[in-house]
Amino acid sequence: MKLAVNDLLSLEIMENARVRTGSSHLRERYVQWISAIEMPVENFVRKNEVVLSTAIGCGHDVQLFKKFVEDIIHSEASALIIALGRYIFDVPKEVVELAEKHQFIIMEIPWEVRFSTIIEEVLRELNDIQHKEREKSEKAQQELLQLILKETSLREISDYIQNQIGCPIVITDCAGIIQDRTEAGDPDDKWKYYNLKDGISIKKTSSLLPQDPMYQKFQMIELGGETILRLPILNASGDVQGYLFVLFPNDCELEEFLTQYRVNVLEHSATTIALWLSRQNAIEETEMRLRSDFIQELAKGEFTSDEQEESRAKLLGFNLKVPYVCIAGYPENLELLFKKRKQYDLSYEHWLDSMIRYIEEEIYYAAGSLEKEVMMTYQGDKLTLFVQAKNNENPAHHFLDLVERRLRNLLPDVVISWGIGGAQETIAGFKTGFDHAQTALQIGRKKKGAGHRVLYENTKVDRVLLTLAQNKEMKEIIVSAIEPLIQYDQQRNMDLIGTFSTYNECHGNVSQTARLLNLHRQSLLYRLRKVETLTGLSLIDTDDLFLLDLSIKTWKLGITETPVHS
Repeated sequence: MKLAVNDLLSLEIMENARVRTGSSHLRERYVQWISAIEMPVENFVRKNEVVLSTAIGCGHDVQLFKKFVEDIIHSEASALIIALGRYIFDVPKEVVELAEKHQFIIMEIPWEVRFSTIIEEVLRELNDIQHKEREKSEKAQQELLQLILKETSLREISDYIQNQIGCPIVITDCAGIIQDRTEAGDPDDKWKYYNLKDGISIKKTSSLLPQDPMYQKFQMIELGGETILRLPILNASGDVQGYLFVLFPNDCELEEFLTQYRVNVLEHSATTIALWLSRQNAIEETEMRLRSDFIQELAKGEFTSDEQEESRAKLLGFNLKVPYVCIAGYPENLELLFKKRKQYDLSYEHWLDSMIRYIEEEIYYAAGSLEKEVMMTYQGDKLTLFVQAKNNENPAHHFLDLVERRLRNLLPDVVISWGIGGAQETIAGFKTGFDHAQTALQIGRKKKGAGHRVLYENTKVDRVLLTLAQNKEMKEIIVSAIEPLIQYDQQRNMDLIGTFSTYNECHGNVSQTARLLNLHRQSLLYRLRKVETLTGLSLIDTDDLFLLDLSIKTWKLGITETPVHS
């Protein structure tokens, strides 16, 4: 509801008013304020303001009067009301032509009409409109509250909001994942991933809007040729937990669209959505925690009976009567990626939760595509997956290929290391599979570095080394063999350990080793002699060669800590 310039003419105080220009625009121009002003105009007149004037100081100078009117037009005022009879007796032809050219409204009133009375009447009308809009917005607030109390769906809340503001909306969580939308069509990437990509133009709403704190929360986003209004949804502690996007019409000016009523409705809507999301998050977090705790207990073998396991699994929707393969995953660089982000509207904890949710979504999608059951938890910075194995096959590589292919499109910079256990057919086998996957992950990260996947069955030699390294005497032998090389490499940066490993892989072929290391033959021989001198072992003695190779492989696994003395 707005007060148009045409509505002023219906006021009793304006019965003798005469419209000189812009009569065809009386219903299009709206009144937000009214004031009396004389020269100079400067910045004292704002948009949609009705100006009352006697033209004192310029009424007898046509050019000066014309400049006065021109300044008022440029201020985007709604209309100019001139009092005739003292300083001006008729609006000059030049001023009329100027006003008509700019489709600007000029009205004349008799000198006897008091400006204060006009202002009083107009303010009364504006206050009445504001009162009605306030009552209407309070009703909307109550109706939104009732929707929450009735535990209605987010779709019902969204439809109500759209009906009140007259345009489609989109609701997302803080990570940009769509929770609901009222427009037709599938959610596309520009919505789902907007918070993870650069290059989106975001600017504050126009300074012409009222300096109300609520107005200042709005942001305009230029996205795909569209202008979209964004309003943050805050929780009780003031953290962003989602966004409300308003797809207002492109043919509508923002200042015209954001009426006080729409602003009030959107403010109440943001609060209502925050309550709904908080309630929904609490429910989902409880379910996720119960599922996660169950999977963790299953992996650690903490159940006392098969009946207890199966009963809990059935309640949570899991099927334990099919064989599973355990996969352990470790996201290597999430904290580093967070530090590189350009926008810090989220804390690391909230951002990490969002990233893990993305990864979990792709894992569930991959399992669904392959028609496999999957159980998953994220605890202690690691992912634990139990993926269904059909016909006693190990589905891990095919499954992880699909997961990583999708993650490369969504989160191309994320690096995840994987450890894969064997297929287990019994409930007791869940713990065995978990232990094997964890061992494979540990060995893979130590031996190959980040971003690789390792099968437990391919770690036989490494597990032998792992077992040997637990023996105290074996540790002492390994340290005595490897420590001199480590010290020398740190002091001289010569990489004797790498040189020996390549030499051993080439079965003692000096020429081949020199080519692979891009070394001169004499330089390689010098390094090999240095290895023998430092370790006291001969590279032509098979036992010494075996001991040195064993020591280096054990050290590379990170199993044996080797002290280095300065």
